[in-house]
Parts: sequence; C-alpha cells; structure tokens
Amino acid sequence: MLIGKKGNKQGLQATEVGNTSVFYLRHSEGGFTIIESLVAILVVSILLVAIAPVLSLSVATRIQSRRIELATQAAKSYIDAVKTKKIAAPAPPASNTALTDFAAPTPSGSFSCTANSYCTTTTTSATTTNLYCIDFDGSGTCESTSVTDMVVQGFRPNNNTSSAGYALGVRVYRADAFKETTTLLKNTSTTKTTQATFTGGVGQRKAPIVEMTTDINDTVPKYSDLCARYTGGCN
Repeated sequence: MLIGKKGNKQGLQATEVGNTSVFYLRHSEGGFTIIESLVAILVVSILLVAIAPVLSLSVATRIQSRRIELATQAAKSYIDAVKTKKIAAPAPPASNTALTDFAAPTPSGSFSCTANSYCTTTTTSATTTNLYCIDFDGSGTCESTSVTDMVVQGFRPNNNTSSAGYALGVRVYRADAFKETTTLLKNTSTTKTTQATFTGGVGQRKAPIVEMTTDINDTVPKYSDLCARYTGGCN
C-alpha cells in the first residue's frame, strides 16, 4: 500500500517536472512578431512627426529671443557711448528726413568692420549710413558670417544739430544681413518690419531687429530744449 502510494507520488512529480519543462519552453518562444514591431515603429514615427514642428518652433523662438536681447544691448551700448562721447567722430549724420524716411543700408555683398567702431570701407554699404559694429563673438570684427554680431545704424532725423541737443535714431541689423546685395528693410509710417520674437524659422534677416529713438543733450537737459527741436514747439 505504501509502495503504491510512493509510486503514485513519484509519478506525479515526474508529471509536474514534465509540465514545468513545457511551461519554460513555451515562454522561451514568446516575443514580438514582425507585424507588432512594424506597428510600434509606425506609432512612434507618427508621434515624432506630430512633435517635430512644435520642437522646431520652440527652438527657433528661443534663438530669436536671444538675438533680440543682443540687439537691444547693442543699441543701448551705442546710445550710451554717444551720450558719454566715448564714440569718436564722425558723429551720427544729420538729415532733413524723419526717422521712418531715413534710408536703410544697401550692402555691397562684402562686409568687414572693425569691432566697436564705425564702418569706413566702401564695400560695407553702397550708401553713407554710419554703421557701427558691435562685436559679440570676440573676433575683433563684424563679419557677414557671424550669427551674433550686430550692426547699429545711427542718425539724426529732422536735421537736429542745435547746441541744445538732438534726437538720435537707431536701427540694429544682424551682421549676416550684409552678405546680400539688396537694400535692407526698415519701418515706415505704414509698414512695420521689425523682427518679432515669435518665429518659425531663421527670422527676417533683412529687417531691423530693434529700432528706437532717444534724446542726446550736451548739457543738462531741459524741457525747453526738447521743445526747440520740434517744429512748432510744445503746445
């Protein structure tokens, strides 16, 4: 009786061992089929295609924001240097035109300008526009291949040359805009072309990044001096 039970027990153990080996065998053959893998790849590809434009727009906007920050810094540096007379002659040229009518630069296709000084070479621009180089990459010059160098266009609108001071107009362009041979853009009384922070590409290279005006006073500024610089005075 005991022998029989022992035999049955051994038989059950053998069966269990056999079932276990079959169980392991089945799991060793499990996995993804080719169709399942292709479906997974297709789903991932669709997600990447959907996300890519958002990522591209985010990166482009971030770069453009940094570019506008540099342009603003360049404009303020130029204005401060004019106010403190750290910028030597020639001074910003006087003109009988308003800020929006002052001509934009016309590049000649070849550009090279010494850092922190006015551009004097005729190859820089086909028009006299008093362009000033702000070198941000530390190369010692502003090059048309640089993506960080800025070129400041400074001028006096409305022929302000009185001893009471004058209004100073400033436009800031990207240095790489001067590798072209067409006239750069500018804001007018009816059209605004200044570059926006939100962009989906490299931005409008030919347009000014920053445009602003300020008052330059040789002496202590007075309200009467400001009125004297405008036709008809202050009412």
